Amino acid sequence: MEDKAFEVGTRSEKTCQRDPLFIHYVLNRFTNSAPTALEGGSQRAIRGTRRRMTDDANPPSLLMQMCDGLCLHEVCLLRLDKQQGSEAGKMDIGRLGDKPCGKLGLCFAAEMMLKTLLITSLLSWVNCLENQSMTPEEKTNIRNQILEMFDHAYGSYMKYAYPADELMPLSCKGRVRGEEPNRGDIDDSLGKFSLTLIDTLDTLVVLNKLDEFEDAVRKAVRDVRLDNDVVVSVFETNIRVLGGLLGGHVMADLLRQRGERMQWYRDELLHMAVELGHRLLPAFNTSSGLPYPKVNLRYGILNPLSRTGTESDTCTACAGTMILEFAALSRLSGESVFEEHARKALDVLWERRQRGSDLVGTVINIHNGEWVRKDSGVGAGIDSYYEYLMKAYILLGDNTFLQRFNIHYSAIMKFISQPPLLLNVHMHNPTVSVRSWMDSLLAFFPGLQVLTGDLKPAIETHEMLYQVTKQHKFLPEAFTTEFRVHWGQHLLRPEFAESTYYLYKATGDPYYLRVGQSIVEKLNAFARVPCGFAAVQDVRTGTHEDRMDSFFLAEMFKYLYLLFSEKSQLPINIDDYIFTTEAHLLPVSLSTTQASVQTNVTEDAAVAHHEDLFTHSCPSTETLFPNNPSFAKTIRDGYKYLTGVGRAFTPLPIREIELPLHDNGMEPWNQEFLRSMGISLTPLNDITLGEPSGPKQHKGVFRVKLVAEVSQSPEEELVVPHVVQLISPPFLGRTVLTAGPAKFGMDLTKQEHGVKGTIVKASPYTACGPIENAAKVKGRIALALRGDCMFAVKARWLQQAGASGVIFIGKGYDHRKGSNSEETPLFQMVGDGDSTEDITLPLVFLFNREGSVLTAALEEHHNVEVLLLPKERQLGKDKSEKPVSMNIKLRLREEGETEERAARGPTLELVLENKEVLLNEEGEEELSGKQESRQQQVCTQGRTEPCSTDSLQSMNSKTGSVTNP
Repeated sequence: MEDKAFEVGTRSEKTCQRDPLFIHYVLNRFTNSAPTALEGGSQRAIRGTRRRMTDDANPPSLLMQMCDGLCLHEVCLLRLDKQQGSEAGKMDIGRLGDKPCGKLGLCFAAEMMLKTLLITSLLSWVNCLENQSMTPEEKTNIRNQILEMFDHAYGSYMKYAYPADELMPLSCKGRVRGEEPNRGDIDDSLGKFSLTLIDTLDTLVVLNKLDEFEDAVRKAVRDVRLDNDVVVSVFETNIRVLGGLLGGHVMADLLRQRGERMQWYRDELLHMAVELGHRLLPAFNTSSGLPYPKVNLRYGILNPLSRTGTESDTCTACAGTMILEFAALSRLSGESVFEEHARKALDVLWERRQRGSDLVGTVINIHNGEWVRKDSGVGAGIDSYYEYLMKAYILLGDNTFLQRFNIHYSAIMKFISQPPLLLNVHMHNPTVSVRSWMDSLLAFFPGLQVLTGDLKPAIETHEMLYQVTKQHKFLPEAFTTEFRVHWGQHLLRPEFAESTYYLYKATGDPYYLRVGQSIVEKLNAFARVPCGFAAVQDVRTGTHEDRMDSFFLAEMFKYLYLLFSEKSQLPINIDDYIFTTEAHLLPVSLSTTQASVQTNVTEDAAVAHHEDLFTHSCPSTETLFPNNPSFAKTIRDGYKYLTGVGRAFTPLPIREIELPLHDNGMEPWNQEFLRSMGISLTPLNDITLGEPSGPKQHKGVFRVKLVAEVSQSPEEELVVPHVVQLISPPFLGRTVLTAGPAKFGMDLTKQEHGVKGTIVKASPYTACGPIENAAKVKGRIALALRGDCMFAVKARWLQQAGASGVIFIGKGYDHRKGSNSEETPLFQMVGDGDSTEDITLPLVFLFNREGSVLTAALEEHHNVEVLLLPKERQLGKDKSEKPVSMNIKLRLREEGETEERAARGPTLELVLENKEVLLNEEGEEELSGKQESRQQQVCTQGRTEPCSTDSLQSMNSKTGSVTNP
């Protein structure tokens, strides 16, 4: 296609709707044109230079040349020893000829310098590799590796699990609902309809496994039943099963039309999709038009046998992620009822947006349309609602969806986007972040931004996510704004791979191939098990969880394979399709199939919105990449060391300040106490001030050196361990169960004696609704099972019932044995996004194994009394000696004040002489006269940075007792 086809300009809606290029208008544009620009002479020169650096100036030889000539003041030589054996690069700190290395401080500095040079060079070498082009042979090898991994995962499912819904890769068996311990809402994805098989159908075609695809279609048609008496998630069943059936049908129909395969196929998958669609329709029988979150496949909603229909809330994504599958089903089958219901649900969500901010909440009441959770973001609970607005415009050609998306997107970039972060805010007060952590589901958003044409923030957020994966191997399910683990689970989610694919197709930057390669390597290294790939229970420990969700096969391998494949290597033209949120393929040609439904009613002139350059156009490479082949790299480099991983080694900075101190009978233990705080005292008697008359004696006067080391942030957020201590007979305090605290409710660390009470099980045990045994719960500590709703929701119901405290107990999700505090790091329970100030109960969490001990004790003894308190205060524990503390006061001596004045009691007063305060600020020497050389020596001894007044501020933050004079 000629370059002029990519010129910026408004294209007719009809053209954009029907042109397959428009589906991935950014992707196709850069796939076709950007590589030509990026392969220009300047880029080749850059790559050639990188290759020469890598081949000819590798770190060992480079350092050898540098260190052979390194001499510090003719005192020390630090060199690479080429004499001792064959260990190239072995370091030798020693002699210059026969001159001894006389000053260890200089040698130490030289050693640090060489270490820094070595590591910096190695990191530069790695970065060169990371940005280097990938040869066709490399891409082929990685693509073959992905195929082998897929065969291992899919083959294990078919061998050990089929026809079950999912594979349990540690147990090497299938997960059948009702036969395994209930996992709460997680199991609502399972409907006894061979979920993984259906979810994987179109992946088999993309990976060119056409024989396996035909065999899988035969199995689905022959074995899968959709009328099972089981309650399933409407959202999950729609995107995984209905989407899987539609994607499978589209692929089967394409192969049949080619005349080579599937000649026996008679639209059986489409017929199954229509049947499933009708079984989902009862969920839309609400007064608002928003669907119920769950439905019984056999009995629907209202039937007495349905065991559902009592729910009142649903998530925004759950209601707003139906339009692609339901509209495709309507246009393929000719039954408009599906698209009508999906459009109605989107209308309600749009009407209920907050008009001031144009944001939506996370959970909404399906009957009255009121928001239940008002936090707004782009992650869990909302994510695919935004995705489907953009993609519905591409698939269906209805300008309403694009208009709504653009208005929402402007609000997102104004309030939620804080590059590279995406933080949840309150929809009614969007200038305030409601939580300090992000969830891994937002990793899809850079890919959506690529489709939107907004590449800069997409590159920024993707790079932040990549740095998090470097730090933790995988994206944790949730991580803080300081990139610490908030929730360590990793379910092999594909969203990061999805955004990597989109960014590579948009930019042609080989960097993203290297990112994809790292995903492949980490999956093989840390998730592969003999019977497939297992989710990671906690990225900090690397322990596995006995689950392999169907989306791993449906999405992860699809995006990874496409990332390393050229168009000519695929059995289909991928540009003719749009990806659903589950990566199922729907043909963009559906936009030419007119539906017999009315368009959405909210398209009107009352909504004013500024339309930028990209609103209705296919922007050119010149607009997004203004003659700058390093566009993406320039953006990424600002976030390269965001988490601290990969940064060249440098000694931690030490801040110092030296002040004169007059001793008025200081005790030795005072000096020890100061030294433990990083404050060293040096008698001026021992210091030569360099005056012509010789050393000046200052009896009883000390020079105070305050030293504060700036340490890196700890890996994990501090969690104060709590305990549940059984104190009634026969336990008498000997049984102590480690528990996790909550970030809301009563602060047990401020309760001197903890909270004591008799325990009782709540009914219902999940405590997600009105408490049926409120009379028994009143005045007692309630036990509640984790799952089905938020911790805060459970706490409110139990508080309303009169409970005096709550112990949440984890479910037995894990393989063979329950989770426990010894193998799983403690975490702090968080609220539901809204204010939790109304919750005043003490709350703790027990993992499954500890919870089983407590419930077993209750079943055996019936009357069990426990004590909830921080672990360090448990009864019977030896109390450690309280550390000595002291207040330190700094002040300037007042004019005319005598030296006899001194602080009394536990306060050490440092009195400073105005004329003797010697500071060195920001590396600029402020010492004057004859004191300068010696003072500088004192200041810098044993360190690599000059003195700074920052040390005083550092001490303030660390001790809380030093005040700035």
